[in-house]
Amino acid sequence: MSWASPEDIYTSTSLASYLDKKLLVLLRDGRKLLGTLRSFDQFANAVLEGACDRVIVGDLYCDIPLGLYIIRGENVVLIGELDVDKEELPPHMTRVPEAEIRRAQKAEREATDLKGSMRKRMEFLDMD
Repeated sequence: MSWASPEDIYTSTSLASYLDKKLLVLLRDGRKLLGTLRSFDQFANAVLEGACDRVIVGDLYCDIPLGLYIIRGENVVLIGELDVDKEELPPHMTRVPEAEIRRAQKAEREATDLKGSMRKRMEFLDMD
């Protein structure tokens, strides 16, 4: 059995291995950004080139272009490399224009709000 040196561990976990590669970045607020990593610093602040915000509602999705985008490291939950040779989404997903995905987001938000308000009204029925 061979052990990795500390230098090997640091280089394998560094963002340097993702430079110039297409990434998916999941943020704390739930947004999903796609783009090519061009730069980063010791705080995991990152610069994505050709970035877009992927919005998914049900089986609908839209990639909203952002251009050159700076991400503050404290907002990053997950970073993963995308395989450019593979399809990124399942075949049942439908790409729609930004206006349509915004309407779908609004409808989803309203349905969630209604569900929450109904739950609050029914709390008096909870008999522990």
